[in-house]
Amino acid sequence: MKTYTKQKLTFDQFLEQCPEEGLYELVDGEIVEVRATTNHDDVANFILFGFNDEIRRLNLNYVVNNTAVFKTITANGIEQGRKPDVSVIDKDKWRSSRSAYAALEEPIQLAVEVTSTNWEDDYIDKLDEYQRLGITEYWIVDYLAIGLREYLGNPKVPAVFVFLLDAEGKYQCTHFRGLEQIVSRTFPELTLTAEQVLTA
Repeated sequence: MKTYTKQKLTFDQFLEQCPEEGLYELVDGEIVEVRATTNHDDVANFILFGFNDEIRRLNLNYVVNNTAVFKTITANGIEQGRKPDVSVIDKDKWRSSRSAYAALEEPIQLAVEVTSTNWEDDYIDKLDEYQRLGITEYWIVDYLAIGLREYLGNPKVPAVFVFLLDAEGKYQCTHFRGLEQIVSRTFPELTLTAEQVLTA
């Protein structure tokens, strides 16, 4: 992970200064390159294609992609620019300004983060920021079982964690392992098991 800035940037400055080649996030005022292994990409792409199949099959009003960047705010009021591994976005919101770059300030429907070496971001920072923004559904796909034992158990077992906003705007978590079918509020007819996702 490379950092490209010395001064603390706002979200708007991040959008102006972000390199066009590669994938980046704004983290604590700095432009940070997001890099992933082939295995990580395989898992993320499997989910993206599965969601896309559901959108087409049911003619849902969503767009799914892996390039959308949106603004979040930390508990300390710092603007972040996050780029989930998979984003499900209301099609009308996405297309409201088709000539603009892929940057949103409103909550998306569903965000998926596939864990990597910066897993703390997924389990702690992004969890808080996505809840604060009001993202209805958030998945953490820990195919390497590298998160905390409080989530993964002892011994650690790979799992898919689905966080859903409740009526008070707080995330409630359900985890899925092995042959358990993942339950999604966004895609209620989804037939993927945790194993299919975790071993993609």
